[in-house]
Amino acid sequence: MGIAPTPPLIPPTPPLTPPMPTLYLIRHGIAAERGTYPNDGDRPLTDEGQRKTRQVAKRLQELELRFDLILSSPLLRARQTAEILQDVGLGDRLELTADLAPDGDFDHWLHWLLDQPDRQNLTLALVGHQPDLGNWTERLVWGEVGDRLVLKKAGVVGLTLPNSGSPVGQSDLFWLTPPRYLL
Repeated sequence: MGIAPTPPLIPPTPPLTPPMPTLYLIRHGIAAERGTYPNDGDRPLTDEGQRKTRQVAKRLQELELRFDLILSSPLLRARQTAEILQDVGLGDRLELTADLAPDGDFDHWLHWLLDQPDRQNLTLALVGHQPDLGNWTERLVWGEVGDRLVLKKAGVVGLTLPNSGSPVGQSDLFWLTPPRYLL
């Protein structure tokens, strides 16, 4: 029995509608093992993590993704992932926010998002950690967290958000892929 062929990748574009905010949640790449650094926030991407994350980022660029802003957890492994996204040309602006650190503040980020002018044209990348990114996705799509959605390291989720009002329970999931389909 042979290996099943990799299914063709459908470009991660939201459905054709009037301009809507688009959100890509991207988990950091493969990092040093827990416990190998005194401070968990100092764990870097491994060489393999850097290589695979760069491959994923280049594939996203080939699919013509472009972010108006890359928001990242301040932890080293997430920051390195965000810098790779920026280095390959997926976005010019990179900002760090504690909202995306482990156990970050979803409600604070949501208020920030709702205050953005011209948000209907905004394409954001959020680089962070699991289970938070999976939980944020569940909250945005279904309105509640069930701890069921797992985002693999360097995996990507794509959501469209409504133009007005709260996106909680009102967002549409249009893309969820592990990195193996981007390598």
